[in-house]
Amino acid sequence: MSLNRVVRRGMTVAAALTATAAACLTAASTASAAPGIQLPNPHIGWDYQIGGAYTPPAGVKIVSRDYTADPAPGLYNICYVNAFQTQPKKEGDWDSDLLLKNSKGQVVYDGKWGEAILDIRTEDKRKRIAEKVNGWIDTCAAKGFQAVEPDNYDTYDRYQDLLDPSQAEDLITRLSQHAHSKGLAIAQKNAPDLAKDHAKTGLDFAVAEECGRYNECEKYTKAYGSRVYVVEYTDSGLKKACSAWGDKLSIVRRDENVKPKGHEEYVRKTC
Repeated sequence: MSLNRVVRRGMTVAAALTATAAACLTAASTASAAPGIQLPNPHIGWDYQIGGAYTPPAGVKIVSRDYTADPAPGLYNICYVNAFQTQPKKEGDWDSDLLLKNSKGQVVYDGKWGEAILDIRTEDKRKRIAEKVNGWIDTCAAKGFQAVEPDNYDTYDRYQDLLDPSQAEDLITRLSQHAHSKGLAIAQKNAPDLAKDHAKTGLDFAVAEECGRYNECEKYTKAYGSRVYVVEYTDSGLKKACSAWGDKLSIVRRDENVKPKGHEEYVRKTC
């Protein structure tokens, strides 16, 4: 837990605060999973391979891969699914009314990635979206993954004029319940401000993009202890994450498009 915003009152107070933070981190790190659910071990080597699978580097014990890929033998495998947005150019795979539309009736896209936003504003639509995503979660379980990572939980934060966090929490809760019923742990992907609600939503650990760069890692560690798996996309972000959290969290620096080893864009670094 960072003490950067705490007014200094002497070494005794600072030491007490540090001890309290360490105790909180340890308690969260050792929290028990639901019966039959295997949580990833904290602070061990990990790799982020959602853009294409490849042989994990030496020392890697945890890997995240797309649900269409196979898990890495002998490792703890996290299964990536896009739960709040479509994959690029895949909006045709969804019922048209499940695509979020603006006041002009136009489909809303995440401009950076070309992904259509899913419409989570009604209970009926959230139920139908969950049914489709849960089908992918079934695939994850059948392939032997140990956990699932539903992406874009934070979409509501980028489209606040159309979506709100309660809708996102309702959908993620549905996914959590289904994942647990299949024996899978489930990760919170981004949305640091919602980490405090993890007990309500059923989330077990966190996959955090650029929490070092944006000074958000503490929001996750308060909820999940050392079971926070950090992906940075810049050298400066990696440096910040490693400096503040390298002795507590699993941290990897990847290229932004998460290309497999051998591709010209491929980048992988650790602390």
